Parts: sequence; structure tokens; C-alpha cells
Amino acid sequence: MPVTLHELARAAGVSVSTVSRALNSSAHPVNEETRKLILDLAAKMDYRPNVAARGLKTDRTYTIGLVVYNIASPFTPVLIRGIQEYLKQHDYFSIIISTDWDPDLEGEAVHQLISRSIDGVIFVETWRDMTNKPLDLANKPYVYVYRLFDGEYANSVNIDDRAGAVLAVEHLVKLGHRRIGYINGPQGWASSRDRLLGYKDVLEKHEIPFDPELVQEGNWEVQSGNQAACRLMKIGNRPTAIFAANDLMALGAIYGIQNTGLKVPEDVAVVGYDDQDFAGFSKPTITTVRSPAFEMGKLAAKLILDQLENQIEILDPIKVPGTLVIRESCGSNQATLPAEHYISHTLPPESLIQKWKGKNKHE
Repeated sequence: MPVTLHELARAAGVSVSTVSRALNSSAHPVNEETRKLILDLAAKMDYRPNVAARGLKTDRTYTIGLVVYNIASPFTPVLIRGIQEYLKQHDYFSIIISTDWDPDLEGEAVHQLISRSIDGVIFVETWRDMTNKPLDLANKPYVYVYRLFDGEYANSVNIDDRAGAVLAVEHLVKLGHRRIGYINGPQGWASSRDRLLGYKDVLEKHEIPFDPELVQEGNWEVQSGNQAACRLMKIGNRPTAIFAANDLMALGAIYGIQNTGLKVPEDVAVVGYDDQDFAGFSKPTITTVRSPAFEMGKLAAKLILDQLENQIEILDPIKVPGTLVIRESCGSNQATLPAEHYISHTLPPESLIQKWKGKNKHE
């Protein structure tokens, strides 16, 4: 049988209301010695709050719905890990529904979540906004994280693609390049637009003439990067460096350059964007801009809990800057990997591995 609040109060020698205030960080604080005693006993007795009873008092289920638009995206698992880590720290849980871009499923997902009395919804890697009307009517808060297409929305968290592109192109200019090709993503994507603007910002800053011939369009896939790089290599005054709007196209660009008999980075430097796993072990390894997906997930969860717990209205979209990760493909003499690069968000943390090893040892 689970330990009750009354049993915990009896063990601590205090009233039930004192235990409740200590556990819930009440506005009417408990003295630190008593609070520590209660928390220590709660851990020792394996006390778990009754979520149903808690919900009756607060009119909440302490559950957040996640509407995921592409479960196969390389960023989705990391975004969700960030969201869930923050929710867990605040005693919230999540229900995940994957809609695979289907607008009918998207609308149905929202109605299903509302019917289950979720407290709010986070839309993960979305490009639609038509499904928020039922949430407005139900007075449920919602947050967008990593919107993919045009438009900036309140209550949204996204990567600052323009600033990330500036990091990449500025690095190439510092290495001495003036003829810098750019392989962009498809038209209509906000990330394509913003990364192109960042590319142009650096050229203007350094008084490098913009040459439309140096800008090629891809579709985010390896083959399109290969084809774009081959076109760039055929230009009379070919570029000495290429910035690709994602790592897959950067990898394709490396293949395309190598297929023409040139070397990376000796003849042509290459920089990508996203810092996908393969960028660290391709040949050569790829200099890139790391997308802060985990941090964005945590921030999205914080925003929705701010609305629920603190009645904070989030009005402006938030943009999170990326980090330049320097490897071999740009020709720099010094690699720089940010500390967070060494933290895997797709593997269990070492502390949990050790915990389970200990449990299995005693079983």
C-alpha cells in the first residue's frame, strides 16, 4: 500500500498541513529543519503524492500533451527528451501523439488530448496553426517548439537560424575565404530564408559582393547537396568554400567536390548545419552549427508551465542561438567542441546506468 500524507505526518510528528506545505513549497513556508526532516522521511518511506487528489484541489491532471509532427525527424527525440526532463523535475508527465503530417490526425490529436483533460499542449516540429482553436475554446495553453515554415508565433521556441548562419559564414571569412558558395534548403521554409539572410549579412559586413550564381538550392537530402556542389565546381571562378544549410547536404557537397578530383578542405572548405551524429565521424569530419534541440525542448516545457503555474502570458517568440562546432572539413587548425557536445541525449545518463547495475547486482 502506498504511504499516505497522514502516515508521513505521523512519522514526522507534525500536522498534515505542515507536511503539505513542506512538500509543495507553499507560500506559507516551513522552517528549514522541519522541511528537511519531512523531505528525508518522504524519500525514506518512498512517499508518492496522490495525483488524483492533487488534481481535485487544483483542477489539473499534471499532464502535458505533445503533438509530434514527424517522429522520424532526427531532432524530435532530443526535443522530447528536453521537454520530458523539465516536466519530470516539476512532477508533470506527458502524452505523445505522432500525427505524421496528417492534418486530420492533427486536429483529432488535439481533441483527444482535451478529452483526457490534459493541462496544455506542446506542438513539436510543426508548421500548422489551425489546431489551436479548440485549445483556445477549452482555455488550454499551448507552445510551439521548432516551427518549420514561415511565420513567427507567440508562445514559440525556435533556433535562431540567421545567427547560426552568421557563425558559419563568418568562420569561413576568418579563414580567408571570399568566394563562398551556399547550398540552401527548399523555398518556403523559414530556416531556408533565415540562413540565406545570415549568409548575406556576413558578405555585406565584409564588403564581399553577393553573387547569385554562388547560391544553389537543395532539398535537405545528401543527393541534392552533391548535385549543388557539382554545379558550383563548374563555375569559372569557383568558390573556395561552401556553406550548406544542413549536414546532409554538406555531406553530399563533400562527395560532389571529391568526385570532381578536388579535396576537402585543401581545395574547398565545407561547413554544415545541425551537428547530426554522422558529422563527427565522416571523412573528413564536418564543421557545423549545432542545433540546441535539447535546450529548446526544456525551454518549451518551461514556457507552458509558466503559463499554468505563474499565469505568465508569453507574447514574443523566443529564438535560441546555436553553437559553432569546428572540425576537419573547414581546414581550421584547431577543433573546438562545446562541452554540451559530449552529452548524449539519446543514451541513458551514466548515473542511471550505474543505478541499474547496482539493482541488477542485488537481484
